[in-house]
Amino acid sequence: MITLEELAQALMSLIRLGCVCRFIYTMIRLSGADEEAAKYKKRARNVVLFYILAESIWQVKEIILFYYR
Repeated sequence: MITLEELAQALMSLIRLGCVCRFIYTMIRLSGADEEAAKYKKRARNVVLFYILAESIWQVKEIILFYYR
């Protein structure tokens, strides 16, 4: 049976994969669109910020669970 921890691991894997794919996509679009460069730079920055936030939340969760076990 799938546990809650396995579901959380799967969700983090999907978030990581999604961020990598989105970042690569925005970099490819950035290289081809000179007039829309600012828009794609902002999107790439937002992807990086989302990834940092998601990893931070994940680590805080792990610290809290470690503390109370």
